[in-house]
Amino acid sequence: MSGMKTNKPGQTVELDMNRIPQHIGIIMDGNGRWAKARMLPRSMGHKAGVETIRSIVKESNRLGVKYLTLYAFSTENWKRPQTEVSFLMDLLVRYLKSEFKELNENNVIIDFIGDIEELPKVCYDELVSAHERTKNNTGVHMYLALNYGGQREVIRAIKKAYKDVEAGNLTIEDLDEKGFSAYLYAGDIPEPDLIIRPSGEYRLSNFMLYQSAYAEFWFSDIFWPDFKPKDLRQAIFDIQQRDRRFGGVKTDG
Repeated sequence: MSGMKTNKPGQTVELDMNRIPQHIGIIMDGNGRWAKARMLPRSMGHKAGVETIRSIVKESNRLGVKYLTLYAFSTENWKRPQTEVSFLMDLLVRYLKSEFKELNENNVIIDFIGDIEELPKVCYDELVSAHERTKNNTGVHMYLALNYGGQREVIRAIKKAYKDVEAGNLTIEDLDEKGFSAYLYAGDIPEPDLIIRPSGEYRLSNFMLYQSAYAEFWFSDIFWPDFKPKDLRQAIFDIQQRDRRFGGVKTDG
């Protein structure tokens, strides 16, 4: 399938540093299958996935990526066994506590999208605190998508826009694509240039449905815990070879 890429041993890529994606979204998938392949409990896969987050955030920052959105917990993930959900919530808190110092020192802004009010209070408090303490940083803006669903996001945005219409602050005629984006969780930030999904799946799984209209997609069989900075660079290199026309035609010169 077009978009499937794997790295060859020792392969290096030369990136055009003037064309680094502003915004990268990653569907962090394959933790459970990574663990199963090693006859380990799923929790070990999730722990290994956190290690990958550390290296990918650091590499994104180094490359000059402005926004990095990581799909961490979807609205559908509540259907998982309660023991796994509880473990993931605990892992989130531990990640924020253990990684905060390094993320802050690297000038990373810690942020979130999704209905975090529905998360356990300890998770909510830790997320809000981490954001407040890093919101003035100037490095990569890292969004953790938590209790997030793209369809819910669009419905929520419609309701918010409707309230503004009712209040007389907005007219339907004045609402356009850019204006509608302001009602999304993260507001009017640049749409993702690149969406990465490891683990061999080829779907969005309810991730950034509105924002991904013109995103480039990069798929790989690599499970998330095995995803390395070199794989991120490979994904960026591959989309740099594509001709992004945004519905237009290529012009010479």
